[in-house]
Amino acid sequence: MIQELTEGYGHIFEKALINDIIQVGTFKEIPAGHKMMEIGEFVKSMPLLISGAIKVLREDQDGDELLLYYLEKGDTCSMTMACCMGQHRSQIRAIAEVDSKLIMVPIAKMEEWTSKYKSWRNFIFESYHNRINELLSTIDSIAFYQMDERLIQYLKEKARVNKENIIKNTHQEIAYDLHTSRVVISRLLKKLEQMGRIELHRNYLEIIDL
Repeated sequence: MIQELTEGYGHIFEKALINDIIQVGTFKEIPAGHKMMEIGEFVKSMPLLISGAIKVLREDQDGDELLLYYLEKGDTCSMTMACCMGQHRSQIRAIAEVDSKLIMVPIAKMEEWTSKYKSWRNFIFESYHNRINELLSTIDSIAFYQMDERLIQYLKEKARVNKENIIKNTHQEIAYDLHTSRVVISRLLKKLEQMGRIELHRNYLEIIDL
C-alpha cells in the first residue's frame, strides 16, 4: 500500500499526510462489476483511487440509472465527501468499471486534515471542481445532444477508461447507463455499424472509427 499510495498521491500530498493516510487508511482491491456503494447507505469512509476506474450513477424514482461520471487514478468522489461531512445517506451508486485498487479513509480524519494540511484542502476543492464540471457535462449532454451523439460520447469515454476499443457491455447495460431503452440503443448501434464506425459481435462491440 505504501508504494502505491506514494506513486499515486506523492506528487499531491506532503510526506506527513502520506504517513497519516498509511496509519488509518484501509487498502482494498475491488473486482470489476463489484458494487462499492449503494443509494441510501450511510457513508463511513471516502475512497482514494490508486488504480482502475469506478463509475458513479444516479437512479430515478422508477429505478432507471444514469451514468454521471467515472473516478480514475488520483481521484476521489465529492458526493461521497459531502455525505461524509453531513452524515447523510448516499445519493449515488458506485460500481467498479474495471479491477480497481483504493484506500478508504475514515470520515473522522477528513475535517482534521482539511485544517491541518494545505495539500489535502486543495485536493478536496479540486475534486469538487472536477466533479461539478463532469456533472455539467452530463447535464449538457442530456439537454443539448441527440441520443446518437450521447452514445458516441459514451463509447469513446468507455474505451478511454478501459484502455481498449472493445466494449463488453450488453445493449441493455448501455441503455441503463444512458437512461434510455435497449431498442433505441440497438438501433443506433446498428446504424453505427452500417456506417463502418463500429463492429457488433455476439457479446461485445469493437470501436473502429469514432
